[in-house]
Amino acid sequence: MKVEMYTLSTCPWCNKTKEFFKEKNIDFNYIDYDLADDEEKKRIIADMRQSAGQTSFPFVKIDDEIVVGYDIDKYEELIAKAS
Repeated sequence: MKVEMYTLSTCPWCNKTKEFFKEKNIDFNYIDYDLADDEEKKRIIADMRQSAGQTSFPFVKIDDEIVVGYDIDKYEELIAKAS
């Protein structure tokens, strides 16, 4: 299972999302959008729009599935599906 996310360093929901995956011992990669350089920000926004048509945080990819926002039930569902 591959988990990637775009987050904001100051967003409480983004931090809860990171904590959720840490508590589940699931490896993930993330980029804090607000700390990225301008080129990375452009790439992130383009990816978000192409993948889900929206640019809200947290933006979580679990394999090929996208979850926009803090949604523990959806994370659990996709983790179970990927296992």
